[in-house]
Amino acid sequence: MKALLLALQFLTSIPVNLRAEPRPADWGRSALAYPLIGLLIGLLLAALQRLLGHADGLLQAALLTAAWALITGGLHLDGLADSADAWVGGCGDRERTLAIMKDPRSGPAGVAAIVLVLLVKFAALAALVKTGAWPTLLLAPLLGRSALVALLLTTPYVRPGGLGAAISACLPRPSAALILSLVIGAVLLLAGRLAALALAGAALAWLALRWMMMRRLGGMTGDTLGAAVELTELATLIVLGVCQT
Repeated sequence: MKALLLALQFLTSIPVNLRAEPRPADWGRSALAYPLIGLLIGLLLAALQRLLGHADGLLQAALLTAAWALITGGLHLDGLADSADAWVGGCGDRERTLAIMKDPRSGPAGVAAIVLVLLVKFAALAALVKTGAWPTLLLAPLLGRSALVALLLTTPYVRPGGLGAAISACLPRPSAALILSLVIGAVLLLAGRLAALALAGAALAWLALRWMMMRRLGGMTGDTLGAAVELTELATLIVLGVCQT
């Protein structure tokens, strides 16, 4: 339960009160709950869409996009912005890229990345609410947080110290591999052809992002993990939006 609450506190803006200071092992175990937190985010979004009922599709898409960002506290959008600034400003240099990521300010590339991702999310949701968006609202956050586990399982963490290093070092790897297998199996078994296409789109996005991280940095950072969540979610929405319209 502590690991679940820790994951909920870390990945969302939902208030969580932990009685004791978490240890590195607790942070590692909390990563096993990331897909479940993604599913919870999806359920909250699906409930909101249900409450909106027959409201105009554009209004539904706008409110869902805003709620999505609010539930996560903008955590992954911040990582996306920092990664975009670093990739553009780093000019292919590893050390310069890492140094730019440490700057808390967002430059033009970071702002543009956030605007473009939110715009495409909104457009995809506007298309999907016409055909019933709730399966998409479950799949995208689930696959986005599962992408985190897959990166932690397969990719070195390049910045020593800090929270991300503790999560990566203390991740129970056999359990993480099992959970990823269960997520993939459940998606394919329960959601059919469209879910398989969404999974394929998310996997391609994940592979491309991991290749970019390895090529530039030799691994990942906390910021690139956040960017991976946003872009994996986006790939899922795009695939489902194209296939359902």
